[in-house]
Amino acid sequence: MKTRRLSGAAALAVCLTAAAAVAQEVSPPTSPDSVMFLAIGDTGTGDRRQNQVADQIVKAREVFPFTFAIMMGDNLYGSERPRDYARKFELPFKPLLDAKVDFYASLGNHDDPNQRLYKPFNMNGERFYTFKKGNVRFFALDSNYFDRSQREWLEKALADSTEDWKICFFHHPLYSSGGRHGSEEDLREQLEPLLIKHGVQVVFAGHEHFYERIKPQKGILHFVNGGGAKLRAGDITKTRMTAKGFDTDRSFMLVEIAGDVMTFQTLSRTGKRVDAGTFRRSVPDKAAAETATKD
Repeated sequence: MKTRRLSGAAALAVCLTAAAAVAQEVSPPTSPDSVMFLAIGDTGTGDRRQNQVADQIVKAREVFPFTFAIMMGDNLYGSERPRDYARKFELPFKPLLDAKVDFYASLGNHDDPNQRLYKPFNMNGERFYTFKKGNVRFFALDSNYFDRSQREWLEKALADSTEDWKICFFHHPLYSSGGRHGSEEDLREQLEPLLIKHGVQVVFAGHEHFYERIKPQKGILHFVNGGGAKLRAGDITKTRMTAKGFDTDRSFMLVEIAGDVMTFQTLSRTGKRVDAGTFRRSVPDKAAAETATKD
């Protein structure tokens, strides 16, 4: 039996068809007025894998038009000269930067704190900061040094927030089933009481080079999302915490918040959707609250 070789044009058509099929695994947003963002972590290698992930993100944005991105640290591995910022961030994400997508970074253990001065990371010179998008308040933390000054700042910032949603993002995960690192229990002991007290609904972290969705812990949904460029294949151990894990390829997340519902989808370096779901925030019962106040 002879194997028929495709012409250049035919081969190109097959490639385009395959790419279109992959793109179909990205679901469009549920509402045009929702808050839509990209979540990525541990991205700054500047290598071929990072660029492949970035290319897939650009394709995904054609279907899911997010306007900003949050970064879970390790934004630049190795040296951090001007040409490294270009190779490890500006060039891979050039189509997004050209489209005026804003990136909001947090610091990882491989990052020089001077990254806070790099304007495209929107840290405004601070190790930890907050910003608002629609009905969502984001809190970027420095999990390398959760000292007294950061704790006091976070307590006040959380208390002052009046937005419906409160989302924290930082590098080291409070909960993780990773064999290499696992949960950062010391950080959890310091940080989790504040998150619970002030009604934080969602936490994004990186550090582990894979994707894991943790079953809600004390009412908070946790994502480990550190597979933006590096991969620690097969590192997710079997624990009761894992709702979904993916440690066979790089990945990124697309997130939408519409009213009281958050919708998320996680895609691989090849564009395959490896996880998706919805999370509804707890809405206080006003009638019950009023009754409790009167009593």
